[in-house]
Amino acid sequence: MSTRTSQDLLRIEDLTVEYRTLEGNAKAIQSVTLDLKKGETLALVGESGSGKSTLGLAVMGLLPPAAKKPTGKIFFGEMEVTSLDEGRLRPLRGSKIAMIFQDPMTSLNPVKKIGDHFTEYIRAHNPRTSKEEALKLTESILKELGIRTERLSDYPHQFSGGMRQRVMIGLALVLNPELIIADEPTTALDVIVEAQIIEQLRELREKFSLSILLITHNMGIVAQMADRVAVMYAGKIAEVAPVTEIFLNPSHPYTQALLKSIPTVEGGRRVLNVIPGFPPDLRNLPSGCAFHPRCPFAFERCKVEEPKLQHVSAEGLAACHLLDRK
Repeated sequence: MSTRTSQDLLRIEDLTVEYRTLEGNAKAIQSVTLDLKKGETLALVGESGSGKSTLGLAVMGLLPPAAKKPTGKIFFGEMEVTSLDEGRLRPLRGSKIAMIFQDPMTSLNPVKKIGDHFTEYIRAHNPRTSKEEALKLTESILKELGIRTERLSDYPHQFSGGMRQRVMIGLALVLNPELIIADEPTTALDVIVEAQIIEQLRELREKFSLSILLITHNMGIVAQMADRVAVMYAGKIAEVAPVTEIFLNPSHPYTQALLKSIPTVEGGRRVLNVIPGFPPDLRNLPSGCAFHPRCPFAFERCKVEEPKLQHVSAEGLAACHLLDRK
């Protein structure tokens, strides 16, 4: 893949993350190299367990205790964040990189008023900010999100799921970060509220010149939001390409299978294609290409040799032995 450039806001180089389990180490991310340009939205897609959320947590330096120390490097601009200790990493979170978690009900403190969430968060990063200044900043960002000022004295349980997610977006944006990591930002929301949240994220991206790492399994959201797409399978990048290329001319069989599994309505009947089999056990990965047990095009080489990412277009890369047969 390409080398780091001045346009890269985020650059992940050869990142590997393993989790300790009673049955052995699980390889959640394996030698991933990826970049995110300034002002770009990069969607990270794949089935549950593919490593998407782990990658987002690694960027934030928020991996759980079960994770071993990552290997590889993560750069934010010119800063190598993987070399920072917790004391130097903490100020970076929120002010430069912020995360929107997938479950706002568990992310918000149920016994704390919404306004207090904001003012405490702002003042934790900027201790010299008065409570009055923090409140004005809070009111300003919530106005952008369509939340009335009087709701600041309410508790999270008094908000609908969509409104709670707007609160989480507000918390992510209030310190004006350069990068937002959105981990399944519309999970458990109905389709109407989901569309509203996505449209709001698009508007905020333009207004605040945000870069977004969008972690999702929802290909509809990807089509609406993303500039580029990285497809993950079993902790590795299977394909990365511009969004139009992914949807119109996917190169990897796994990407093709993901797109075919999107529900459609044809002739009055709901047609649902599924990917056969199950994702592999990350503690005991198959030899060769991890996707070969589920791939309809697999041949002998796929079983014994791991494919490497190679160019399939000017901006597209894929890791598949079938490409050598074309």
